[in-house]
Amino acid sequence: MRTQYYTASSLDGFIATEDHSLEWLLQLGDIAETGYPDFIQSVGALAMGSSTYEWMLRHVVKPGSEAAWPYSQPTWVFSSRALPNVVGANILFVRGDVRPVHAHMLHAAAGKNIWLVGGGDLVGQFYDAGLLDEIIVQIGSVTLGAGKPLLPRRIAFPPLSLRSARAMGKGFAELRYDVPHKTDSRSADG
Repeated sequence: MRTQYYTASSLDGFIATEDHSLEWLLQLGDIAETGYPDFIQSVGALAMGSSTYEWMLRHVVKPGSEAAWPYSQPTWVFSSRALPNVVGANILFVRGDVRPVHAHMLHAAAGKNIWLVGGGDLVGQFYDAGLLDEIIVQIGSVTLGAGKPLLPRRIAFPPLSLRSARAMGKGFAELRYDVPHKTDSRSADG
């Protein structure tokens, strides 16, 4: 059971443009050709920030469309403001410290992994609390020059530990990293 940040990033380290666009990502290939189909089967609970949730509402569960929420797993949305719910979806809106929410997520995941969908700042809060175990990033074959950073934290002493690297189609390289915990024998520089 691991808490994982699974995401895509541009080659220069951005998960979205400054205006939250993912058009750069959607042009790079079919999601079925990535590690996502296997990954999602191991997920028992999800967490995302309000910007990610609002992107999902605009692009996946569009107003007036027949599209349903794409996840059967319980999803925690961190937001300091009221957001619309998706009918029939198991979504819980929360705010504040990630630690007590993580404890509820562990219980709900029932032995499966927790997916931190994004954004980078929310993932950074899980890292700061010592709750992030793994980063899985699909590096896309584009540069954006600016945008929303992959993970706005300094993780350098000790560094992440690369577990694997593999090419995925013509547009991606998947990198898997174990995240050192602040309780490890060395201290993390966060």
